[in-house]
Amino acid sequence: MARSLRLLAACAASLALGAVAAPPAGTLSLTFVHPETYTDAAYRSDYGSEKDRAQVMNDIRRHFDKLAARYLPEGYALSIEVLDVDLAGHFEPWHRQAYNVRIVRDVTWPHMTLRYELRGSDGAVIGSGEQRIADPTFNFGINIYDPSDRLRYEKAMMDRWFDQAVTRRIAARQTGQG
Repeated sequence: MARSLRLLAACAASLALGAVAAPPAGTLSLTFVHPETYTDAAYRSDYGSEKDRAQVMNDIRRHFDKLAARYLPEGYALSIEVLDVDLAGHFEPWHRQAYNVRIVRDVTWPHMTLRYELRGSDGAVIGSGEQRIADPTFNFGINIYDPSDRLRYEKAMMDRWFDQAVTRRIAARQTGQG
């Protein structure tokens, strides 16, 4: 019993030290440009609901914040403007009993249009552009997000974009290849 408690205390201490020793993340600036014009950024069928659109934007913001905290090194700055959002699936209002249920089919993949700029610790631009990201294979393969997560397909798509547009550019720059 005492050995188990010592092991538990050692694990807790190492986790606490790891949290303290984690390097600070770079800075992320995320802006939603004219969200009222987004193709489909609502969890419910009433596309015009500001409250619902705000919840979607908040969830997208939290996910980008997590990615930046995990992968953006200190001194780096990433600015993202979200120009359009089209969530996976569509509402089919002709289903009277399920008018507020998002129907996800293979042909209703998620899309986002982003404008971004990535700056290194020296202030130099190491990546920028406007990209329409999409995941036409969203419904195939493995998705690491909980099936009850309303943005599970979009998060996987954002992860891939962040890896390609940000993480790989930073790694290439740090190894002298970019």
